[in-house]
Amino acid sequence: MSLSAVIQALDLLDAATVNGRIVADAIRAGGVPEVEVERFSGQQGSTDFVRVTVPGTQGRRAGGAAPTLGIVGRLGGIGARPEKIGLVSDGDGAVTAVACALKLGRMAGKGDRLPGDVLIATHICPSAPTIQHPVVTMMNSPVDMATLNAQEVRPEMEAVLTVDTTRGNRVVNHRGIAISPTVREGWILRVSEDLLTLMQHVTGRMPVVFPITMQDITPYGNGLFHMNSILQPATATPAPVVGVALTAEVPVPGSATGASQPADIELAVRFCLEVAKAFGRGQCRFHDAAEWEAIQRRYGSMQRLQTLGRD
Repeated sequence: MSLSAVIQALDLLDAATVNGRIVADAIRAGGVPEVEVERFSGQQGSTDFVRVTVPGTQGRRAGGAAPTLGIVGRLGGIGARPEKIGLVSDGDGAVTAVACALKLGRMAGKGDRLPGDVLIATHICPSAPTIQHPVVTMMNSPVDMATLNAQEVRPEMEAVLTVDTTRGNRVVNHRGIAISPTVREGWILRVSEDLLTLMQHVTGRMPVVFPITMQDITPYGNGLFHMNSILQPATATPAPVVGVALTAEVPVPGSATGASQPADIELAVRFCLEVAKAFGRGQCRFHDAAEWEAIQRRYGSMQRLQTLGRD
């Protein structure tokens, strides 16, 4: 179980004084020494990017062949101070990423190291701006999306789970977690059967898949509607990307406080870690390689959807 790591992450991030250094120190103290922190500033404030590397027993860092999984905690900010006091709903992506790092450190300390390297990234901003959205008020980021992607999506990631609060909509009416179809280089592919199986094991329920559109996998800044930023990492990598959404039965603003559900976040953490175990062993595919080759041969590239397109 990962609940104690989730509670620790919630306590850590639910503070006006928290920053990247404090989070990094907690992760190092938890048994993961490789943590980088870098502050970036924008027109509406600053945020601290936290990047964690958890080496595997047979991972690329050790000269092995086990593939590398990326876990990105995607969000605008963990707080909307001074407008709101406390951790906002949108912060759950960061909570999940930090809890994954804490749990992996505890596992390694008890002799349970994963075969593949796991790269975790998120950012810490307790005073982020808000933005109006057609359904609810959502969180914005003090830095632009290009900066978020450049700092959180690393070239070594061979597949990416991007975790984001996705409660501010009316298209997925389920409390807990949901996953997206696999997205790669502008293509929305079929939902991974391996990920559906792992989701069933973790939740004990039938898996839930949230709908996405072509607009959702294009970069921010093109003037098109996006449900949220959960699949923005897919615009910045050739690797397959799957969104892991923290969801609700009713629309909940990303700027709402008191809306984080520890049990739901724990499901997201446990799912990410089970994927990391299986992916590193070569037992979890984000897509079918042969089908991907056939798609490319028959229809060609859709990489233009990873760009801003024509004016």
